[in-house]
Amino acid sequence: MKRRILLQGTTALMVLSALPAFAQDDIRAVAREAYIYTYPMVKNYLTMYQYALDPGGSQYKGPLNTLVSIARVYTPEDTAIITPNSDTPYSFIVFDLRAEPVVVTMPPIEKDRYYSLQLIDLYTNNVDYPGTRVDGNGGGDFLITGPGWKGDVPKGIKRVIEMPTTLALGIIRTQLFSPDDLEKVKQIQARYKAAVLSAYAGAPAPAAPPSIDWLLISDELMVTDYWSIAAFLLQFAPPYSGDEAQRENLAKLGIRDRGVWPGTDLSPETVALMKEVAVATEKEIRDEAARLTDSSKIFGTPEFMKGRFMVRAAAAQGGIYGNSVQEALYVIYAFDAQKAPLDGKTGRYKLTFTPRTLPPVDAFWSLTMYDRQNQFLVDNPIDRYLINSPMLAGLKKSNKGEIVLYLQRESPGAELESNWLPAPSEIFYVVMRLYLPRAEALDGRWAPPPIEALS
Repeated sequence: MKRRILLQGTTALMVLSALPAFAQDDIRAVAREAYIYTYPMVKNYLTMYQYALDPGGSQYKGPLNTLVSIARVYTPEDTAIITPNSDTPYSFIVFDLRAEPVVVTMPPIEKDRYYSLQLIDLYTNNVDYPGTRVDGNGGGDFLITGPGWKGDVPKGIKRVIEMPTTLALGIIRTQLFSPDDLEKVKQIQARYKAAVLSAYAGAPAPAAPPSIDWLLISDELMVTDYWSIAAFLLQFAPPYSGDEAQRENLAKLGIRDRGVWPGTDLSPETVALMKEVAVATEKEIRDEAARLTDSSKIFGTPEFMKGRFMVRAAAAQGGIYGNSVQEALYVIYAFDAQKAPLDGKTGRYKLTFTPRTLPPVDAFWSLTMYDRQNQFLVDNPIDRYLINSPMLAGLKKSNKGEIVLYLQRESPGAELESNWLPAPSEIFYVVMRLYLPRAEALDGRWAPPPIEALS
């Protein structure tokens, strides 16, 4: 059969009733690029839906434009975010900025405590960071707007931050010094506030945005209904400059802003092929995520991530909502010093810090355990998911001042249990986080010590 081309303006829409080999290859290549481009948005929406649009769900936090704090650290029961930290109690807000901006209030806190509001667009780019690194600890009211907003800024606003997408996510991290410090963190969290601009300014509310039938999403629907979800999300994500080719790819596949997929311009064969490509490309992204080890190159601003579509997709798969390197440096350990995968079923491991190799930070550092298959925290008999710098005083040291951490399934014994980070009985990985890394960590003068296998 021949391939028939229908022209609508400047967009060529392919209608295929039976795909010859060359046409299948063409569609396969275009769909692969389109999947890589949209994957971070769909993955991001999965979390947003669970947090703000599914009141009956186990991960629900609160309605849109509402700031909700979790007065505890994350445990294996928290499964909406992969590779979560367990150092900082979280506060969350899912922004719907279609009608008007939202004002987020960060309270003043003591100078030695770290906090930040990570502002993430729908593409998973890190847009800004109100908080310790950028603004200090004096607090303030921050006006978060949608793309192109031109309204009046009321008095009292510390900074105006324009988000490039109308759906966006805010994550506040508040440093916890020790378990005894949790009550102080709760007091800080109680002073985080969010209000739409009209409520903040005491002005009439603008007209409500068009009602949205929020599309259902789950891990299973990300496989079966992926392209429908991608098409739905385009209305909230204006393209960045440089995304023209990617948007043209989407149009070729019948994926359009506010369009329904599949439309009548796609044959059943094309629809089936696109679903096949989605499954294959998700595996490709997953494999690429397993190879990412340098966090300084995988998370960042829209400018830093421009055109790096596969990196952005792999980062969303392997550790969505990772911080920009200036905020936090991640060292990802998936292999031991001999390049063998870390396996809690057959192996025992150690990580040795000398006084010179302790992570150089202006805030804090941590080492956190995850199972490889699910990418969640690891349940264990002592409920310990990480070892971090606030725990240093309680860790056992050698006569030389060295600290040896033990990464294994079973306890290394009562004498060494303070230094034990429990591993699962399967393949695992660990992530070292350096919050507010110092210059020597960023420029390579400090090198993270290797994880070594014990005989």
